[in-house]
Amino acid sequence: MKKSFMFAVLLITAVLVSAPAVVAQGNVKSGPEPTTVRDSELEKDSLHNLEVARNYFNLKKAYVAALRRLEEVVASNPTFSKMDEVLFLAGESSKFLAENKGKQSAAQYVTLDENGTKRSPTPEEFKEMARGFLIRVVNDFPQSKYHKQAQMDLEMLGEPAAKP
Repeated sequence: MKKSFMFAVLLITAVLVSAPAVVAQGNVKSGPEPTTVRDSELEKDSLHNLEVARNYFNLKKAYVAALRRLEEVVASNPTFSKMDEVLFLAGESSKFLAENKGKQSAAQYVTLDENGTKRSPTPEEFKEMARGFLIRVVNDFPQSKYHKQAQMDLEMLGEPAAKP
């Protein structure tokens, strides 16, 4: 009986000692694909651009500046870990520019056409840009917290609901 009691005490002690180590590992539900290799400097630069774009978008309502920063991330780092947020904010910025909202005029967003002439997109072209960004959020990031809002925005822009 003493041996059984000592064994039980030893077993309980072992469980209690190892419990904090097991809890500290956490419960990871999602994350980057194990095969995705990311350049840490590029990731850091993209994160900086996203933070600046968030500031322009949320605090300053400067949608042209936000869109420029977000487009830079899309072009330079297609495997960015927060690409769903980048695409969502780019879509929202484009949508707001189409509606002529914000503190910056949509005319400040200048592109080059086929002839090399500088011009600003029309509201319909901004809507098309918004659709492109938001469709990518819906199709490529079904688990994203921006997925539902992107679907609703697409419906408002006249895009049919995504198929499950």
